[in-house]
Amino acid sequence: MTKPLVALLSGAGISTDSGIPDYRGPNGVWRRDPEAEKLVTYSYYMGDPEIRRRAWRMRREGRALSAEPNDAHRAVAALERSGVPVRVITQNVDGLHQLAGMPARKVLELHGSARSVVCTGCGARGSMAEALARVAAGEEDPPCRECGGILKSTTVMFGERLDPGVLAEAVAVTKACQVFFAVGSSLQVQPAAGLAGLAADHGARLVIVNAEPTPYDDRADDVVREPIGTALPRLLGALAEGS
Repeated sequence: MTKPLVALLSGAGISTDSGIPDYRGPNGVWRRDPEAEKLVTYSYYMGDPEIRRRAWRMRREGRALSAEPNDAHRAVAALERSGVPVRVITQNVDGLHQLAGMPARKVLELHGSARSVVCTGCGARGSMAEALARVAAGEEDPPCRECGGILKSTTVMFGERLDPGVLAEAVAVTKACQVFFAVGSSLQVQPAAGLAGLAADHGARLVIVNAEPTPYDDRADDVVREPIGTALPRLLGALAEGS
């Protein structure tokens, strides 16, 4: 029997159990500190050295690089190991799906990665760990070692376009899948949010696992409000057993 292709769109909610806060939830970063949004807005970041210094401090103090995968990330990787074809489309930049065991080639990072940096001038790339070591050593706004340009994380900031190749692959996976999970995403940020509707339009079974209502709940075959860390292992475990 042919096993169904499972696509899983993950948002910030899947990583909160790993200690990484979400952004738009009731206790999200933007609600607690609206000024924080400037730190990840391209125009502010490029135009204001103080914003960059604050952004580097935020990266040093953040949990993204020290966080560990939780039960939900591990459940996704376990489903893939069971032989079910799985593709992850993530809005997250923390790399926890890969750390949990998902092959990197099966994870599409729509918003890039917080684990590396890129020069906005010459395009040179390096590791975030090395850049943060420079910050710890006293460089408040470390410049590119190649050209002296401004460094930023390889995340997609507000005001930047998503990588068109990554988005095109995400769309192709969404159209081809038989089951589409939207997990821990508010489904409010386009174009990622629209993938849920696209999956339903192409006949996929749509399952939404999120604490708060989303604009696509009425299109879903199942809406699950349980905590992600318990709901997703149960749902994906049942899928693996039934395949």
